[in-house]
Amino acid sequence: MPVGGYVGKVAIENIETGMVLASDVHDRAGRMLLGAGAELTQKHLVIFRTWGVLEADIEGQGSDDSADQTPSDVDPLELAAAEQELAPLFKHTNRSHPAIIELMRIAALRKVQHGHV
Repeated sequence: MPVGGYVGKVAIENIETGMVLASDVHDRAGRMLLGAGAELTQKHLVIFRTWGVLEADIEGQGSDDSADQTPSDVDPLELAAAEQELAPLFKHTNRSHPAIIELMRIAALRKVQHGHV
């Protein structure tokens, strides 16, 4: 997720062509269908529906709720660096799943605040 940016889960029926993905889109089995930063076309939306994708993170939609939960004494740049260090630990997971996003956020916070995971 972009640091300090706005992203949000949008239901597939509300996604329009021209929107930009904030994170990778995976099918139910965890296979990546399209990478973050891609501008969506009608073909992408058909593929998402075919593979059972129910929602996607879209740039500029909603607000980054995890930023609201970040303590004020935590530097966002340190938090982003901690997330990058932890990324290899989450490489075999669906990083767009809400539970994984929350686990990553908690692990990064702990790393910044306590120096370890």
